Amino acid sequence: MSGFGKVAVLFGGTSAEREVSLNSGSRVLAALCGQGIDAHAFDPAEQPLDALKGYDRAFVALHGRHGEDGTIQGALEVMHIPYTGSGVMASALGMDKWRTKLLWQAAGLPVPEYEILSADSDFAAVETHLGLPLFVKPAHEGSSIGISKVKQPGGVEAAYREASRHDALVIAERGILGGEYTVGIVGDEALPIVKIEPATEWYDYEAKYNRDDTRYLCPCGLPPEQEAEIRRQALAAFRVVGARGWGRVDFLMDTEGRHYFLEINTAPGMTDHSLVPMAARVAGMDYPALVRRVLELAAND
Repeated sequence: MSGFGKVAVLFGGTSAEREVSLNSGSRVLAALCGQGIDAHAFDPAEQPLDALKGYDRAFVALHGRHGEDGTIQGALEVMHIPYTGSGVMASALGMDKWRTKLLWQAAGLPVPEYEILSADSDFAAVETHLGLPLFVKPAHEGSSIGISKVKQPGGVEAAYREASRHDALVIAERGILGGEYTVGIVGDEALPIVKIEPATEWYDYEAKYNRDDTRYLCPCGLPPEQEAEIRRQALAAFRVVGARGWGRVDFLMDTEGRHYFLEINTAPGMTDHSLVPMAARVAGMDYPALVRRVLELAAND
C-alpha cells in the first residue's frame, strides 16, 4: 500500500491550456501508477465533479481557468479531499497577474513597471511612459496566451484588442530584456534557477510547448550569491501570495543585472518541456520522486 489511498489525477479541463494539461496529467498519472499508487485519470470536462466522491486525494494537473484559479480547489475543499498545490485564495491570486504584482510591490519585491489598459486608455501615452519594446497581456491567462510584444510606435492599441479577446483585464508591461528565468518551489525549498533561452524572439506558446530549439540552462549561470538571494526572494514571493505545496515563480533580468518578478504559477506544467521537473532533476530529484513529493504535500485549507 502506498499510504495515499485512491488518487484522482485531475487533468484536461476546459481552459485554453487544455492540451498542455492533458500532456502534464498523463505523465503524472504514469509516474504515480509506476510507483504502485492507486491513481486514476479524471477529466472535469468529461466527468461530473461529484464522481470524485470516494477519492482520498487529488493531484491537480489542470492549467488555466477552472483549474488553477481557485474554482476546482474550492470544490475539493467542499468535498474534503486533500489536493496538491495552493489553496483557494492563493490559486485565485496567482491567476491574477495584476493583483499578484500589487502584493509583491507592497512586500517590497521588484516587479516590472506596468499600466492597466482599457478601451479608453491613451495608448500613445502608455508607449511614452513604459517605452518600447513593451508587452501587452491578459491578466488571467497562462502559457503566453494572448500576449503581444510591441516594438513599433502605435502598436499598443492592436495589442490591447488582441489581449482583450481573452480577458477584460489587460496589462501593459515594460520590456525587461536581460534574460528570462524561473524558480521552481517544492515544499519549503526553492530549486536551482533555470534560465530560458528561446530561439524565437521571446518565450511564447510555440517556444514553450512545440519547439525543440528553446534552450534551458540549469545551472543558470548567475553568480552563486545572486542566485541564492533571488531564490530566497522567490520563496518570499511565493509565501506572500499564500501559496503552498509547490509552484513556480518567474522573473526577468535587465541588462544591468537587476531582477524583476513577473508572475507565479501555482499549478506548473509537468510535460517533457516543463521547468520544475528540470530544476528538480538538477537538485537530485527525478520525475517520479518529484510527483510523489508533490502528492505528499497535498492538503486542505
